[in-house]
Amino acid sequence: MYQLENIQYFYGLLILPILILLFVMMSLWQKRARKRYADATLLKKLSPDSSAGKRVTKLILMLLVFACLTLAMVNPKMGTKLETVTRKGVDVVFAIDVSKSMLAEDIAPSRIEKAKQLLSRTLDELDNDRIGIVVYAGNAYPQLPITTDYSAARTFLKTISTDDIPTQGTAIADAIDLSMEYFDNEDQKNRVLFIISDGEDHESGTESAAESAAKNGVQIYTIGVGNSKGGPIPIRRNGREEYKKDREGNVVVTRLDEDNLKKIAKAGDGEYINGASTKRVVDFVKETLGGMEKTEFESKQFSEYKDQFQWFLGAALLLLLLDSLALERRTAWLKKLNLFGNNDE
Repeated sequence: MYQLENIQYFYGLLILPILILLFVMMSLWQKRARKRYADATLLKKLSPDSSAGKRVTKLILMLLVFACLTLAMVNPKMGTKLETVTRKGVDVVFAIDVSKSMLAEDIAPSRIEKAKQLLSRTLDELDNDRIGIVVYAGNAYPQLPITTDYSAARTFLKTISTDDIPTQGTAIADAIDLSMEYFDNEDQKNRVLFIISDGEDHESGTESAAESAAKNGVQIYTIGVGNSKGGPIPIRRNGREEYKKDREGNVVVTRLDEDNLKKIAKAGDGEYINGASTKRVVDFVKETLGGMEKTEFESKQFSEYKDQFQWFLGAALLLLLLDSLALERRTAWLKKLNLFGNNDE
């Protein structure tokens, strides 16, 4: 198991394509400049030791140096000690709506980003509960199996987008049915499903699925993202941002359907809460789970992590040494090898 201490330093890798672009531009400029003053054959005779391959080699070395330094700043940590820990908590599954309507920006920055923000802030407040993540649109798919590894949950959460599921629609019933498969502990006294959605539902049977879940001991709470005024659905096509339109060419406006979410929560023996206030939602989830009876379970986790930045720093220093030894002209020993048979007889 590993952890990334300073993940924000990955942005340093953006310098790599910039260096490549500068190298290409410089090479083209040098090529044009040489053509102005002398013939290519004459230049080759005047500077027989010049090597374009060496310049490329030095560029590759420099790119690897920057990559290693970036990874050193990120500081990956490897788990070195695995131990079994006894915890008391509740099994919680979060089902996140990733249909295209979640791209609407009637709540900042967008519904899908707001949903991810709500879950991220909630994870910061949870401790011993086991969590799982389901995503759904036209179909439901497992995103994260139920686990106590909150680091993995945060990693998977960052990757969630409205492009995850090609089949469009909003099948909340499928999300409920799939979530039921996550609750594998029959002795768990309290099991909870939080549905984060704008409430649009294009399938039937959602309330009956919620009732069935409640009968099997799973409480369903719904969290609404968006507002009643609604907003258009932005779609990027050919590098341009447009808005989704219906068959008549009118811009589609999607609205938060609180009534539907309230019905689902009621059928699932839970409650509905509007997700406009992140703090209010986090407090609600924390209070809801805190008031439930906990079940004791065992989990394995890494208790000790060791820094690994020194390996990348050492590699960067070694590459810098190689770069300093690699001249841009052909070396004498390489010429003697005559690998390509170009030496004059």
